[in-house]
Amino acid sequence: MKFNLDGLDVYFPYDRIYLEQFEYMRSLKQTLDAGGHCLLEMPTGTGKTVCLLSLITSYQMANPNDCGKLVYCTRTVPEMNSVMEELGVVLGYRAEMLRLERESTATAEAAMIVSDVPTSGDGIDATTSNDATQQQQQRQRRQPKKRKRVYGPKTKTNKLGPSTDECGAGGNGALALCLSSRRNMCIHEGVLRESDREGVDAACRSMTAPWALERAKKMRERGQGAGRQQQPPQQQQQSSSSGGVQSDQQQQQQQQSFGGTCTYFDGFREAGEATSMPSGVYDLEELKKWGSAKGWCPYYLTRQAINHASVLVFNYQYMLDPKVAKMVSKELESESVIVFDEAHNIDSVCIEAFSVTMQSRDLERATRSLGRLSGEINRAKASDGARLQAEYQSLVNGLVDQGLLDAHPNEVGLASNILSPDVVAESVPGNIRRAEHFVAFMKKIVEHLKARLRTVSGPTGGVTSETPLAFLHRMITTTSLEAKPLKFAHSRLSSLLRTLQVPNLDDFNALTDVADFASLVATYSEGLPRFAIIMEAAVGGTPNPGIQLACLDSSLAIAPLFKRFGSVIITSGTLSPIDLYPKLLQFEPCISASFNMSTFRPCIHPLVITRGSDQLPVSTKFNDRGDMGVVRNYGTMMVELCSTIPDGVVAFFTSYSYMESIVSEWDGMGIMRQLTKSKLVFIETKDVVETTMALDNFRRACDSGRGAVFLSVARGKVSEGINFDRHYGRAVIMFGVPFQYTLSHILRARLEYLQTQYQIREQDFLNFDALRQASQCVGRVIRSKIDYGLMIFADARYNRHDKRSKLPKWILQFLGDGQLNLSTDTAIGQVKHFLRIMAQPVDQESLKQVLLTVEEVRGMVRCEDDAPAATVVS
Repeated sequence: MKFNLDGLDVYFPYDRIYLEQFEYMRSLKQTLDAGGHCLLEMPTGTGKTVCLLSLITSYQMANPNDCGKLVYCTRTVPEMNSVMEELGVVLGYRAEMLRLERESTATAEAAMIVSDVPTSGDGIDATTSNDATQQQQQRQRRQPKKRKRVYGPKTKTNKLGPSTDECGAGGNGALALCLSSRRNMCIHEGVLRESDREGVDAACRSMTAPWALERAKKMRERGQGAGRQQQPPQQQQQSSSSGGVQSDQQQQQQQQSFGGTCTYFDGFREAGEATSMPSGVYDLEELKKWGSAKGWCPYYLTRQAINHASVLVFNYQYMLDPKVAKMVSKELESESVIVFDEAHNIDSVCIEAFSVTMQSRDLERATRSLGRLSGEINRAKASDGARLQAEYQSLVNGLVDQGLLDAHPNEVGLASNILSPDVVAESVPGNIRRAEHFVAFMKKIVEHLKARLRTVSGPTGGVTSETPLAFLHRMITTTSLEAKPLKFAHSRLSSLLRTLQVPNLDDFNALTDVADFASLVATYSEGLPRFAIIMEAAVGGTPNPGIQLACLDSSLAIAPLFKRFGSVIITSGTLSPIDLYPKLLQFEPCISASFNMSTFRPCIHPLVITRGSDQLPVSTKFNDRGDMGVVRNYGTMMVELCSTIPDGVVAFFTSYSYMESIVSEWDGMGIMRQLTKSKLVFIETKDVVETTMALDNFRRACDSGRGAVFLSVARGKVSEGINFDRHYGRAVIMFGVPFQYTLSHILRARLEYLQTQYQIREQDFLNFDALRQASQCVGRVIRSKIDYGLMIFADARYNRHDKRSKLPKWILQFLGDGQLNLSTDTAIGQVKHFLRIMAQPVDQESLKQVLLTVEEVRGMVRCEDDAPAATVVS
C-alpha cells in the first residue's frame, strides 16, 4: 500500500498494516523531522525491519537533499542477508508503484489528447480517435493486476541483484550494498582454501598490498615467471586443456612466495572509474556473482561503491569499533541515518570495543613478535636501508603528513582505538622514531607487564585493581619510560609493520594488544577514570594470569556517532526498562517509546512458576541452586512440560557451568531417561560448529514429528539471533534469572562507576541487565501474529514486582494475576488449556481485526488525537 503519513508518501509492500507498525513509523518520521535520536521498543514478530526500511527509504526519496544514506547495522551475517531480502521487497514494490503511476499519467495525457481531437463531423477522419482509444485500452490491458499480499509467512521472491526496472531499484536508481569481512566476500579460489579468517586476510593482503603489487610488477619486468598472476577459473580451464599450467596449490605457493597478485583485484584496479555498480540491491551472494562476472574483487569494489550507495548494511563494529570504523564510515555525510537493530546489548558492544585483555601466554607471543621484528629490521637494513630512512624522515613530520591517519585502503596498517589530539597534531617523539629504538621501547613495556603478572600469580598474589593514572605512574617509575611516547605506541607499530611490508598482521595480534593497551592507558590517565586495570591469577576461566584494561563508560564508543550524525535510531524488541539507555549511552532521545502488540488471540502465554509439585520454592539463587529438592523439581517440571507440549521446546539456563551441573544431576536421577521418552535432547556448547549441528538436528527432529528439546544458555549464541518460530518453539523455559557473575572484578568496577557518575544503583542495573537477557531468550518463541508459544519463567524471583515490571510492555500485556506464583501442577493445567485453544483453526475474520487498512488506522489515530486530555485534580 501507499499511504500518506504526516505529509510523507510511504511505500509499504503489504495491503494491510498493524496498528503498532503505523505508530512505529510515525515515531520514526517524527525523529527524522526533528533531526534527533530515538529509542524504540517494538514487539518481536511484528515487522520491525520492513517498517524501518519502508519509512526511511520513502523519506530519502522525498527529501534527497536533507536525508543522506541509510546505514543499517546488524549483529550477524544471516541478519544482514535477511535485511537485504526485505529491502529488495520494499524497493521492488516502490518501483512497481512508481511505474504504474507513470503509466497512469501517460494514459491520462493520452485521454486529454483524445478529447482535444476534432470529431469526424468537423472533417477529420474518425479513425484517429478510434486508434487513440484502442491504444489506451491496450495500455490498460498490459497493466499488471495489483498483487494482494497476506501478512503472514512471506514467500521469497528474488528482488536482489541489478535492477531490471528502467528507472533503477526503487524507481529512483537506489543502490543498496552490504559489507562484511574478506572471508565472506572473497571469490579467489586459492585464498578461500584458508580455513580461518586470519588466513584469508593474510593471503589477501599478500596479493593486494601496494608493496606486493610493486614487487610483482618488478618481477614481471624482469621476465621472471615467479610473479605470474592467478587466472580466473574459466581461463584456468582453457589453459589446463593445453597441459601447460601448474596445479592450483603450486600457483598459490608461488604467489605467496614471490609476491604474485590477484587477477580479480588487478581487474578492479585496471577498470578504474569504470568500476561503477548499476542500481540494485546486492547481498553478499549477489556481490560475489557480480564481481565474478566482471572479474573484479567484490570486497574492494564494495568499499569503493560505498560513497555512491543510498543504503548500507553491515555489522555493528563498522560503526562502533574505531579499529574498523574509519575504513568505511569516514565518508558518510552527517545527514545519514544510523540504525542499530536488535540493540538491547549495545552498551556491552561499546565497552568491548574499548577493552583489552592479555594473558601471560599473549605476552610471551608479544616477546616472540618483537624478536621477529628485530630480524625483519636487520634484513631491511641489509637489503633496503633507504626504506627505513624514509620512514624516519616521515615520522618527523607527524602522523598526518606521513599518511597514517588517511592511509590507502589496501595498505597494511593498524587502527588504534583512540588517538588523542596531541598524537594527531605532533610529530612522533624522537626516542621511538628509529625502528630499533622502538623495539627496545616495546620490550620494556612487555617485560613490565610480565613482572606485574608475576606478582598476582605468586603465592602472595591475588587480584589487583588500579586506575590508569596509578598504573602509568608505577610503569614510568619502574621502567624510566616517558608518558608521551606511550600515546604513540600503537601508531608507531602501525608505521613499522607497514614499512616492513608484513602481510599477516594476525601474527602480531599480541604485540598489537600491548601497544593498544599502552596508548589507551597513557591517553586516559588524566581526568575521570573511565577505565579500570585489573590483574588476576586466572582470566577467562583459564588458570593463566592476565591483565585486563576494562572500559567502564559505554558512551566512549557511541558518543562520536551522536555528535556527527543527525539521527541515530536504537531499536529492539527488548529494550525495557528503556529509561536506562540514555544514562548509559549519555544522549538525549527526542522520542522514547515502547509499543504494545495488537493480536486477535492471546498468542503469548507467560507463566511464572515459583514452586514445584511438592510446593517447595524453585530458584537458581546461589544458596538454593545446589539443593537436591530444587534440582529434582526443575527436572520434574521439564519432564512434565515436554510430555505435554508438542514439537519443539527450548530451555535456557543462567550459565554453561550451571547447565552442565544440573544435566549431570538429572542424569543421575534418571530424569534424562524420562525426558528422552517424549523428546530428543540437544545441548548448546561453546563450540560453534557443534552448536550449529545440534540446531540442524533439532529442527529435523521437529520436522519429523518426533519432537525435541534444546538446552541452551542465556547470553549464548542461541539466545542472540536464532529464532524458534512455529513448531520449532512452542515453549521457552527460562530456568532462573540470568544475572551476571556479581563477584567479577570488572563488573564491580563498572557498577561503582555507574553509581558514582550516573547515579544508577547497583541493584537497578543488575535487574535491568538480567531481565533484558531473559526477555531476549523468551522472545525467540514468537515470530508472527499467527504464531503462538509459551513463555515460562521458572524462578520464584520473577514473582516479585521489581523483577517482572522490567519485562517488555508487550509481554506484560499478556501476564495476568492468574499466571503468577504457580506450582508445576497448576502451570501444566494452564499449558493444556492454552494449547487446546491455539490448536483451533485461525479465525480469518478475527485476523482482519488486526490487519487494518490505512483508513482504519487513521480513524483510530484521529480518535486518539481528538480525545480530551484527562483533568488533573489537585
